[in-house]
Amino acid sequence: MQLHTCKTGSEKFLQRELALYGLECIRSGCGYVVAKTGPRDDALPPDLCFAIHSASDVRELTANSVNAQANALCDAFWEFFQGEKIEKPWFFHVVADDNDKSLSARVHAVRSEFRKRMRRKMSRVAKLASDELPRANVPNRGLLAVFADYKTLFVGSKLRFGGQRRMRTHEDAPSRSFLKVEEAYGILGREPTAGEAVVDLGAAPGGWSFSAAERGANVLAIDNGELTDGAARHARIQHLQEDAFLYRPEGHRPYDWLFCDLIENPYLVLEDILIPWINNRGCRRFVVNLKVGKKDPVELLRKLRENSIDSPIARCDLLRVRQLYHDREEITCCGVLPA
Repeated sequence: MQLHTCKTGSEKFLQRELALYGLECIRSGCGYVVAKTGPRDDALPPDLCFAIHSASDVRELTANSVNAQANALCDAFWEFFQGEKIEKPWFFHVVADDNDKSLSARVHAVRSEFRKRMRRKMSRVAKLASDELPRANVPNRGLLAVFADYKTLFVGSKLRFGGQRRMRTHEDAPSRSFLKVEEAYGILGREPTAGEAVVDLGAAPGGWSFSAAERGANVLAIDNGELTDGAARHARIQHLQEDAFLYRPEGHRPYDWLFCDLIENPYLVLEDILIPWINNRGCRRFVVNLKVGKKDPVELLRKLRENSIDSPIARCDLLRVRQLYHDREEITCCGVLPA
């Protein structure tokens, strides 16, 4: 089995996304989905848009009391890590079905009892338990558990973290959208640096342009609207009042970054901006936000991941698509083109 956590309200989208990879949902609740796997039960889950934390090698534990559940977690941990030498911090995360607020007290009690038992039997290993978010998009080890109800929990040890996290705002940032691109850097594993060239399509009021310029990048902000606050007066931001759909660089070396956060039909953004920029090698990396609105986000994912000559994934060394912590009715694409 596989265990996946997600944003509340995105469970159905996650189930359908898993189905794209042939994975069948066998149980779900508010904030989680459990999927049936094939013979390779411990294979790492695919790179998913709607999943936040994922675990393979998942097992279902059933126990009635706090003590029994803490013991069951300890037994599971020892079986998962049997024969391994644990010398690095390991991720420890226990949550409950978000729809049952009364479960939170049970989760707190079981987590506390589990830690006590671990300290008594494996003091050194217990001290390495951490609730700090692990590195994104790489295999991790630890313990991820979800309480489905008072008696049932699902737990796994082979983990992947999608990288979604809450970001801090900046007092001079022109808009809330600043938080999305800041979060996207962590998903992609890199960020703009001093001297890099960034083009921001649909920039106004300038949150994404401001984010890159604060890191020392030189930004061309394309929008008929006005930039505001920190973006309007930033020395490293040049504002060009032009239609973002029509702008194309002429005789310009590829931009280091393409940004796009337009309130437009997501298929138009894909077909009239992202794909042409990739095909023309107008950028080396990109962060593009797609406003889902009334569109089906899983169909968008299908188009992004289809293996055709015009598909972004076919031309990228790396493509990551996520529903960010700061996304609402949106998904965000981050990618790297071949050198």
